[in-house]
Amino acid sequence: MKAVAHTTRDIASLADIELPKPSPAGRDLLVKVEAISVNPVDTKRRMDPAKTDTNPRVLGWDAAGTVAAVGDKVGLFSEGDEVYYAGDVTRPGCNSEFQLVDERIVGRKPKSLDFAQAAAIPLTAITAWEAYFDRLKVESGKTLLIIGGAGGVGSIGIQLAKGAGLKVIATASRPESVAWVREMGADQVVGRDFKAEIGKPVDYIAVYNDIDGHWAAIGELIAPQGGIVSIVGNLKPLAMDAVRAKSASLHWELMFTRSRFKTPDMIEQHRLLNQVAGQLDAGQLKGTLRETLSPINAANLQDAHAKLESGTMIGKLVLKGW
Repeated sequence: MKAVAHTTRDIASLADIELPKPSPAGRDLLVKVEAISVNPVDTKRRMDPAKTDTNPRVLGWDAAGTVAAVGDKVGLFSEGDEVYYAGDVTRPGCNSEFQLVDERIVGRKPKSLDFAQAAAIPLTAITAWEAYFDRLKVESGKTLLIIGGAGGVGSIGIQLAKGAGLKVIATASRPESVAWVREMGADQVVGRDFKAEIGKPVDYIAVYNDIDGHWAAIGELIAPQGGIVSIVGNLKPLAMDAVRAKSASLHWELMFTRSRFKTPDMIEQHRLLNQVAGQLDAGQLKGTLRETLSPINAANLQDAHAKLESGTMIGKLVLKGW
């Protein structure tokens, strides 16, 4: 089968290769991949200093496709089902013609979206959903500040937060990103000096980029007994005095936790992806795809990684077709 893999940290090491087609067992689905999306996890994994061997590694954790075969313990899907999923960072990624993925972290593809549109959704939707409902346990009527509103997680995160009854303030700094977050439904858009623009405490803060650079402002803005969730790790120690004084909670969200540790509630990602699909089909959520490249090959993936690393991404970028 066709695949794209890398051997070193360099973008140029992404290369077209041939790999054996895998066979499913247990609760695995064998999915024929029709479209993939790129996310910061792709470039971070490519740049991982722990990758010191020369064996090709397949990246990619956002896909939509068709179930080609099922393992002997599969009960949620059948051959021919159209699916979408983010996958498991401990296993080979979706930058291949066929991929094995545990059915418990797979959802039914939204009927109203094509494969490319669907591939833009899973990782970001799971991340935002878990951040709000599993970590913060948000309550309707309260205010949420999203730091990084125009990226992939911010784009779907604005919509999920609005659907949960929150007032959403999102950061964006360029005219095109400001227009995008407004289109996604943000009630208020603020720039780099968001602390001065907001000027009053907010109940929840979701950090989708640079927790180190924004931490002082977060400590000042978070309401007493409020909640903070971050999907990015800190590079330096974070001073906790301001947050501790307010008895505010700090949560970490990593959507790969359930699959990495095989938690008993892994199937929650299957359920939430199905709920998101239902909301997309009902018009309660809109897609976040902004750019499509075709076909899926090393040259286009190199371009996609370069765009991610530029820091200028708005919405999602998808590759489709082999």
